[in-house]
Amino acid sequence: MGQSVIASDKNVSDLDIKVFLAEQRIVEWYEHFDGLVYISFSGGKDSTVLAELVWSIYPEVPAVFSNTGLEYPEIVQFVKKKKKQGYPVVIVRPKKTFRDVVLNDGFPLISKKVSEMVSRFYNPLPNNEATRNLYLTGIRKDGVFVKGSKLPEKWKKLIDAPFKVTASCCDSLKKEPFRRYRKETGRMPYSGVMSSEGGRRGMMKTCNSFDGKDPQSKPMLPWNEDDVWQYIRENNVEYCSVYDDRTVNGVFVEGEKRTGCMFCAYGAHLEKGENRFQRMAITHPKLWNYCINKLGMAEALDFIGVDYMPGINKKRSEIQLELFEPVSGRRLP
Repeated sequence: MGQSVIASDKNVSDLDIKVFLAEQRIVEWYEHFDGLVYISFSGGKDSTVLAELVWSIYPEVPAVFSNTGLEYPEIVQFVKKKKKQGYPVVIVRPKKTFRDVVLNDGFPLISKKVSEMVSRFYNPLPNNEATRNLYLTGIRKDGVFVKGSKLPEKWKKLIDAPFKVTASCCDSLKKEPFRRYRKETGRMPYSGVMSSEGGRRGMMKTCNSFDGKDPQSKPMLPWNEDDVWQYIRENNVEYCSVYDDRTVNGVFVEGEKRTGCMFCAYGAHLEKGENRFQRMAITHPKLWNYCINKLGMAEALDFIGVDYMPGINKKRSEIQLELFEPVSGRRLP
């Protein structure tokens, strides 16, 4: 059935069209690479829906999960559960740890773009002088001002911070294991990236990129978060409980909106209400203690003005450093 036929049916929703188009992209990718493909699987809601879409057509395609050591415990449990249920889940691991990255490269703060800019100033050489000047002023060699090329004034202080800032974390802990898997197997990835996520992802336009140095299929690129939850509701898709509201030792905690690396501070300064670190202190106090105190994230968060103490009138010494078992209640937006 063609797209024009589907679009003319009044009983067909916008999501139905997006699902149909996603399935087309999935088939195109699979056939182009003769089935040598895999699902980039994070255990989050988006890649869970992606896996459901791919498996509905090709149930043998492996879903590859990189266990970086930074995932929410609930995410790891969910992925392992899918594997035990018989789904073709493959678990890979990075060569480095987050501790290695912090000690050698620094903390991931503000955004990947800001972190990349700041890190250029750690090794000032004649061959990167023009780039450093561009980041400081936003003025190119031809005299044209480009706002997006200028390091925001607010974050210039990070250049001389008492700690380093890095954008290498994602590459070392997530991308490297996938590159290794791809090299070993020859398989090409499906990704659950959506342009509605904004940032660099928001600039992506092509669902199936067959050429270039990083070919990948993005069947859900036109989707948004509402589409994902609607698909989950309508198809009764099992998803990780970390998205659910829960009560921990009498304290109500909202479910996570995003489930990337727990210790990553990208975007934490923009969060409204209790941020990821404040919630972590309540839901995963052992991991919070390791991140904030042992890894030294407290200094970095203090420097950028991000609170990491829970807003429940408890001092740091009063927080029980034990891993509570959250009482979870299903929540669908």
